[in-house]
Amino acid sequence: MGDRGGIDALLDLLEEAFRGRGIEEGNESQALLTNLASVPEAAWRALPSGASRTIESIAMHVGACKIMYDDYAFGPGSLRFATPEVEPFAEGAAGPAEVISWMEDVHDRLTAHVAALADDAELDRPRMTNWGEPRPTRWIVAAMITHDAYHAGEINHIRSILGPDDRWRHIQLGYG
Repeated sequence: MGDRGGIDALLDLLEEAFRGRGIEEGNESQALLTNLASVPEAAWRALPSGASRTIESIAMHVGACKIMYDDYAFGPGSLRFATPEVEPFAEGAAGPAEVISWMEDVHDRLTAHVAALADDAELDRPRMTNWGEPRPTRWIVAAMITHDAYHAGEINHIRSILGPDDRWRHIQLGYG
């Protein structure tokens, strides 16, 4: 096998964006799962005034996108949104624990495919996207990393709007 430094770096970033280093390790992470872990049960399906998405719908969207990107980049490219294989839960049909467990499974499937790449040369190989355009493998993996980070911030924002407290306040940094 050739050099795998790029693959290993992308795998670390996939894990950081999805799982983070974890509060249990003394690191307040901005990762997707650590933000979901701080969502009170009452906020899971709550819709802030003027909003169009709940935390539940965002979490299910993230999982569905991981399935689609993985299927098109590393599989047969045959899956479709709005099917049970991609979106197994109807809105309101699954609680946080069930959705998070499913998200972990689909994330692990994606990272296993990235980990199985032979060497860094594979990162330049064009692979299909679910919208029918080929993109370099590294671009597809980077899109999944930024997708997790984007939606982690969105979840954090919705959680803080629903309040009463935003645990990420500047006061924790000593500014207040």
